[in-house]
Amino acid sequence: MSEVGRVGVVLMEQDDRAVQESPEPRAPWHPLARVGFRFCVAYIGLFCLYFAQILFVFAGIAVAVLPDDAVQWQMQKVAPLAEWVGEHVFGVEAVLYQSGSGDQTVIWVMTFCLLVIAAAITLIWTLLDRRRTEYRTLGTWFVTFVRLCVAGQLLWYGWAKLVPNQMPYPSLTTLLQPYGNLTKFDVLWNQVGVSPVYQMLLGAAEVAAGLLLFLPRTATLGGMIGLISMLQVFLLNMTYDVPVKILAFHLVLMSLIVLAPQTRRIMNFLVLQRNTEPATQRPLFRSRRANRVAAVVQAALGLWVTTACLHDAHQAWYEWGYGTPKPELYGIWNVTEFARDGQPLPPLTTDENRWQRMVVDQGFIAHQEMDGTLVKSMGEVDAAARTITLAAPPKSDAASAPFAQLAFEELAPDRLILRGEIDGHPVTVSLQKQDLDSFRLRGPGFHWVQNEPALS
Repeated sequence: MSEVGRVGVVLMEQDDRAVQESPEPRAPWHPLARVGFRFCVAYIGLFCLYFAQILFVFAGIAVAVLPDDAVQWQMQKVAPLAEWVGEHVFGVEAVLYQSGSGDQTVIWVMTFCLLVIAAAITLIWTLLDRRRTEYRTLGTWFVTFVRLCVAGQLLWYGWAKLVPNQMPYPSLTTLLQPYGNLTKFDVLWNQVGVSPVYQMLLGAAEVAAGLLLFLPRTATLGGMIGLISMLQVFLLNMTYDVPVKILAFHLVLMSLIVLAPQTRRIMNFLVLQRNTEPATQRPLFRSRRANRVAAVVQAALGLWVTTACLHDAHQAWYEWGYGTPKPELYGIWNVTEFARDGQPLPPLTTDENRWQRMVVDQGFIAHQEMDGTLVKSMGEVDAAARTITLAAPPKSDAASAPFAQLAFEELAPDRLILRGEIDGHPVTVSLQKQDLDSFRLRGPGFHWVQNEPALS
């Protein structure tokens, strides 16, 4: 080894010994701070175990050992407790539905249970550990755990938007809906979905925050970007009635926990305009070498989660992009003539048998009744047999019997005729394809020069 190399090794070893032999003096915490810390550790830890979605930081492991619906599977294990508390304490029916909503009654009740359990743990912990004056080491590990959990969740949230599938482009049936019939949730989803670039930028911010959080040196910047992103998500959830309020609130809370040790430095820099030292994460170990290894492990974990996200994003990109072909007869078809039992039906809004339109979209077929009601069906267009089969969406695992079986003939690219049966009655339907570009929402959406606002 060269002389320079020997000197470097000696200096590194002396540096490590200096860190080990000169621990930072630890001032005692205020008693209320110690109690608050115990409750925070207990509650956030329990919430992360219950809301297993937050543990997506361990995505690769979870995918390998847990069922596909790991989040629902985890919730089902504790659902009986929430059902009992809901019935006997709140007098409500707390049943877990497979609806995808994160704000179900059972989840609110279980969150209350977690608060009670965390309070009990805090009491017992305080009685057994009342002589301890501070939790600096445990606090550092706790903040690191929370930071990695937030980082993983931000990556999954971000990639769902970076490949703009979370909020898809408005469906063809949405184009036919009166604006007043949309819910606030629909308005938000379509507002973001109609601008894929905007959605991708939102996702890019969340992905950037997640990646920065995995690196101790950049974690504070990542925490600040993540907090802003989660505050926006929580605000939208609250104002547009999106059923992910509980999770979004806790992600805001966890982002604040990540930034809590840096509060003084952030205030000095952003508000008080004072010189401050770099906002670095507290080291997990006394040895610099061990901390460097820990930093590498965290970066590797971030790479692991990113790889898992990219695996899902690849399929999502295929579905969003041109890789997924449009179904046969894709579009909105206006009914020009409708004959039932050999009798032509005039286009009366009171007619319950006549159709106004047929819509063929990705994943479903719908027909619009004369009063404007849109009815989605489990439909299939068989291009080889030139047939269309429609069935009502099943209310259970059993498949529904078809209510319409039709043969189609294309008279022209924009003209179609259907012959067959609907609800047991022979029908003949003539249709004209609508130009989708006639909808202003699908028209040119950006202008460098605008002499007047593009108002409806």
